[in-house]
Amino acid sequence: MPELPEVETTVRGLRPPLEGRRLTRVETRRADLRRPFPADLRQRMTGARITGLGRRAKYGLIETDRGDVMIFHLGMSGRWRIDPSEIGAHDHLVLETDEGRTLSLCDPRRFGSVDLVRGEDLAGFGPFKALGPEPLGPDLTGAYLAKALEGRVAPIKAMLLDQRIVAGLGNIYVCEALHMTGIAPTTMAGRIARGRLDRLVDSIREVLAAAIEAGGSTLRDYARPDGELGYFAKQWRVYGREDEACHCGTMIRRRVDGGRSTFYCPKCQK
Repeated sequence: MPELPEVETTVRGLRPPLEGRRLTRVETRRADLRRPFPADLRQRMTGARITGLGRRAKYGLIETDRGDVMIFHLGMSGRWRIDPSEIGAHDHLVLETDEGRTLSLCDPRRFGSVDLVRGEDLAGFGPFKALGPEPLGPDLTGAYLAKALEGRVAPIKAMLLDQRIVAGLGNIYVCEALHMTGIAPTTMAGRIARGRLDRLVDSIREVLAAAIEAGGSTLRDYARPDGELGYFAKQWRVYGREDEACHCGTMIRRRVDGGRSTFYCPKCQK
């Protein structure tokens, strides 16, 4: 599933062909993805000018001069294609701009979603109501984590994946950040010292920034809007590297927690 860096990379890739442009055609080529397209999507978006693009957690945001915000989630296999040579069977939403550009939302498994809300109602959008701070924003600090995790006996990895604690963190980047900080994924969250939490915040930001710079990680069907694959997988420290050597020489291990694979170094992470 595309994680935060993949969504951020997607949003940045959509800015050049979309920002400041007016939509001349909006076509939904089926009734639904994971849930139905908004019934008035075509009416409200056709003729609108795109005033900005952003991201909240793992959702992309497309803002218009009419005050509407189109929210998209890429699901398991979704990606935007820019000026595709042809519109395929899995291109379920097609946008055309006044500059003659075409953008299609391709989602073979149809686990993604598209919603349309008023800008003033964005914070009240269902999935956004209980989200924690953005990991790349100023509100995620060691002090915040210390308060949020106080008294929590759950493992730190599970807490970081809880979107109510931090918005948008996914399995790959939590494994990487914990290894970078030297914290075992099973460590009781409420017992981690403030200094280590400060370093953990720095590691989260560092690993996400590196992943965004590399265009994300290539997982299954993910590709950037320009069709290029993300290359951060080549920089993984532990994720997907079971029985390979950590930089310390110890073999990386894998365990399954809550249905997710956890990769870690038993020597570096305590």
